Amino acid sequence: MKKLSLILAAALMCASLAACSSGTSSSSAAASGSETASASTSSEATTDDTSSGGTLIMGTNAAFPPYEYYENDEIVGIDADIARALGEKLGKDVTIEDMDFNSLITAVQTGKIDMVLAGMTVTPDREENVSFTDSYATGIQSIIVTEDSEIASPDDLGGHKIGVQESTTGHIYCSDDYGEDSVIAYTTGANAVEALKTGKVDAVVIDNEPAKAFVEANEGLKILDTEYAVEDYAIAVAKENTELLDQLNTALAELKEDGTIQSIIDKYITAE
Repeated sequence: MKKLSLILAAALMCASLAACSSGTSSSSAAASGSETASASTSSEATTDDTSSGGTLIMGTNAAFPPYEYYENDEIVGIDADIARALGEKLGKDVTIEDMDFNSLITAVQTGKIDMVLAGMTVTPDREENVSFTDSYATGIQSIIVTEDSEIASPDDLGGHKIGVQESTTGHIYCSDDYGEDSVIAYTTGANAVEALKTGKVDAVVIDNEPAKAFVEANEGLKILDTEYAVEDYAIAVAKENTELLDQLNTALAELKEDGTIQSIIDKYITAE
């Protein structure tokens, strides 16, 4: 009997301990669930906060002064300043991605970036793939040659090797006018200019403002007086992103009206 009593007592004690353990686990689970819910709410709030302000990702090729170039580790220039002014108008932060010029259209089409500001000219071919805002600046395609060159105008380029930056309008125009065999495309304008200095090409066709910067930085080069082409620069966005296109056009109009765009251009380009 004594043995049976001891067994019963032990069983009661185990049941009591199990009940205590069960209560503790339940309480712990409830607290954990509360913390998880709180963390989830916090995460959702963070996501909502980010989307309410939002960030615009600008794609460019930062080897095109004064429109985009590096100053220390920061991308600066006309396009960078205009993008930040647009972001301020729209209440959004702006981040800038530096990439090859010929990958910019694909990047905006696939959503890797939101917009392209890269001294990009509006052309019919590009308009088949992206939408463009209203123009914010006018560009001129110029010809760089060595000071002792026999090339004096665009008419003299035939039969010569012409250096260009790949996928730019200079590349397109020269290929159409003089044939692919006469054109050598380089990743950057600086590489094309280096090829001119070493005699690999006889001329470089590139936008006038970068051309002036390259000639100033390299002795023995000059820009021909005769311009090669005149064109409009605009911002490229994905065709389906009509909302952003409308927002950018509205903001651009306001920035033109209040003189901001012109003041940014004047900051980098001194009137001659």
